[in-house]
Amino acid sequence: MAVLTGWLTRPFVALAEARGTLFPWVPLLIGTGIGLWFSPSWEPGIAVYAGAAAVVLLCVVLRLWGPEAGHPVAVAVACVALGVLACGLRVQIVQAPMLDFRYYGPVTGRVINIDRSQTDAIRITLDRVQLDRVRQARLPERVRISLRGKVADHKPFPGEVVMVTATLQAPDGPVEPGSFDFRRMAFFDRLGAVGYTTAPVVLWQPAPEGWSVARLRRDLALALMRAVPGDAGGFIAGIMTGDRSGLSRDAVQALRDTNMAHLLAISGMHMAFLTGFVFAGLRLAIAAVPPVALRVNGKKLAAVVSLAVAAFYLALSGANVATERAFIMVSVMLGAVLLDRKALTLRSVAMAGVILLLWQPETLLEPGFQMSFAATVALIAGFRAVNRRVVAGHLPRWAMPVFTLVLSSAIGGFATAPYAAAHFNRYADYGLIANLLTVPVMGSVVMPAGAVAGVLAPFGLAGPPLWVMEQGSRWIIWVAHWVAGWNGSVTAVVAPGPWVLPLVTFAGAFLVLLRGAWRGLAAAPALVALVLWVGVERPLVLISADGGLVGVMGAEGRALSAPSGAGFAAQNWLENDGDLATQEMAAARTEMAGEVSLRRFAAAGVTGVALKGKAAAARVAEACAMADLVVVSVPVEVVPEGCILLDPERLRGSGTLALYPVAGGLRVEPTFGGQRVWSSPRRPEGLVAVIRPKATRVAAGP
Repeated sequence: MAVLTGWLTRPFVALAEARGTLFPWVPLLIGTGIGLWFSPSWEPGIAVYAGAAAVVLLCVVLRLWGPEAGHPVAVAVACVALGVLACGLRVQIVQAPMLDFRYYGPVTGRVINIDRSQTDAIRITLDRVQLDRVRQARLPERVRISLRGKVADHKPFPGEVVMVTATLQAPDGPVEPGSFDFRRMAFFDRLGAVGYTTAPVVLWQPAPEGWSVARLRRDLALALMRAVPGDAGGFIAGIMTGDRSGLSRDAVQALRDTNMAHLLAISGMHMAFLTGFVFAGLRLAIAAVPPVALRVNGKKLAAVVSLAVAAFYLALSGANVATERAFIMVSVMLGAVLLDRKALTLRSVAMAGVILLLWQPETLLEPGFQMSFAATVALIAGFRAVNRRVVAGHLPRWAMPVFTLVLSSAIGGFATAPYAAAHFNRYADYGLIANLLTVPVMGSVVMPAGAVAGVLAPFGLAGPPLWVMEQGSRWIIWVAHWVAGWNGSVTAVVAPGPWVLPLVTFAGAFLVLLRGAWRGLAAAPALVALVLWVGVERPLVLISADGGLVGVMGAEGRALSAPSGAGFAAQNWLENDGDLATQEMAAARTEMAGEVSLRRFAAAGVTGVALKGKAAAARVAEACAMADLVVVSVPVEVVPEGCILLDPERLRGSGTLALYPVAGGLRVEPTFGGQRVWSSPRRPEGLVAVIRPKATRVAAGP
């Protein structure tokens, strides 16, 4: 009995001994609560939030008046409950109307952002939206429109009120069950409708006169792209202002294929390079003037100025989520300098994580948040594990920068690899080489030259540092294209199940935060995550929400029923399969037979036909006679008896259907059906649970 009691109390004793070092666990526990809130398909009600609040209150009481050995446990439970409460509060803050019907007509609104879509079309995001004959209470707070027509004489500018005739609809949900939910992301961004137009944009009201950050941002981006032509100018404008419209699609793809896209996204690295250069430069300048150095705390003055520069850079770059996250991290670290604490520690990173998760809990699900914190924590822990004095004693002075560069790139790449592979379904095999060739140039040439150019620009002397930026940017773009062209530069990765990344995160946390033999606990979640990822089951058949595309898994990969159309769904299906094929290549695979308007397929003993085109409805009877399942891309009013038919109307409430093999047929799993606040109000109706061959259905009887 005494032995059993000892084993039961051992964790509490270990926690008590670790007091003072437990704060880095706080964001992990808050994130656990957030993850639990996002997990169910139903919306938590008032009872959940009341229970979470009661748990927090009880834990506070236990922390203040309970036994000391239980204090860490009380704080841990309270952190999980706080994560749940933060999500509930955030939903109430951001909740805004979503368009619940398809709209075509005039759209008026103020331009708040300009970027490019995946098809390289310019997109504008509008607020203060007005739609024809739509009541104020139903108006979306923001809409995003892709400009697919010819470029008009007037190009949109932030702050302008514009009018355009566009087609709008609610943001789409996942392209298959369990995949990325764009509708959820749009909800938290207050994006109530997305669409496109082929008509020109009409200026309705010019942007307000006078100075504004938006005007400065746009003018600076245009000036940079005029001064530096080609992708180099687009790259410079992207890293300085967040405007990537000047960067070609090929260049962006090359950066992604070499794991260098982080150089373009304004994030923690850019903030660190810029503020680090300003901080070091100002400290050096103060130290060079002895009368000033003796009277001024150069370290703290440099921290204050660096913080102001970071805030200006945040506003100039458009203040997107990644940049806000980077600014918070930099602010916490500079604040530590002002308080005479170490700037880069696990505690400072944990503090930044706590602020972000409580302020914007949805960022937990974003790849940028996961990758940036994984890299930062791993770098701090990695360099702490390497005894610098030992290394310095065995390496010459000139080799230390090289060693630091290689070690930081290797640690950062290893820490972010599972998150990048899970979210983007690809692994850049030569990403380490590409980053070793470009990150030093980014940190020692491009960003410092950008800071100098910003200081000299008011005096008309920005030319020389801008030329230096151009050379560094051209090098980065050239390396991206060069490495991306190597044979086998990209390895496709199948999408993992929902539990894989949480388990990977816990494994990493155990490895970094636990001490001694307790670190061995990291092996368990890591092994389970690996087994789940390797054994993930992909749908045997996928049917798009409009009935226009069917994908059947075969020996060569997923075969698609059409070489074009539903391109976004096709691309995501193939990527989630870990397949680098294009839609046209997948449509040529042998699992699909017949002409484009009538494709035949078979899966798990079930035969199917995919009908497409204007004459599809007229061929339904023919298709039903030859197959167990018929998918049609146009609405069908009369369905032949005994035919399982799926058309846009019958799929309207289900979204994409995923079919899995079961005994005697295919199990049907709809994408929609959840009851979250951001979910589609439509519900699946009339779907069969299992699709069986006709012979089996007849034998089974009514």
